[in-house]
Amino acid sequence: QVQFVESGGGSVQPGESLRLSCEVSGNSFEIRRIGWYRQALGKEREFVAVMPPSGSTHYIESVEGRFTISRGNSENTIYLQMNDLKPEDTAVYTCTINGPSPTIDYWGKGILVIVSS
Repeated sequence: QVQFVESGGGSVQPGESLRLSCEVSGNSFEIRRIGWYRQALGKEREFVAVMPPSGSTHYIESVEGRFTISRGNSENTIYLQMNDLKPEDTAVYTCTINGPSPTIDYWGKGILVIVSS
């Protein structure tokens, strides 16, 4: 069974930084596409960042220049570096990976990030 160990969340003040980490295990397939989503209180889940197999990256406009999605030395580890955090970044963040076929994705449990003064 595919499992996720997520860390790096917490409560910070505006302008500070966090790095979210997602360690995947139990996968019998290669991780080719990774991404991050978030859901704020009272809002629907929204796309934040994605890295397809090509290695290119794409971000929601509100985080461009502040957030960076990347893969660690371990092929099963993905990160979201979050700089210059703003109150509107407050949400539960979830990592995603591809499954064994193009139509299947796997999702982490979620990481709480709170940005307030």
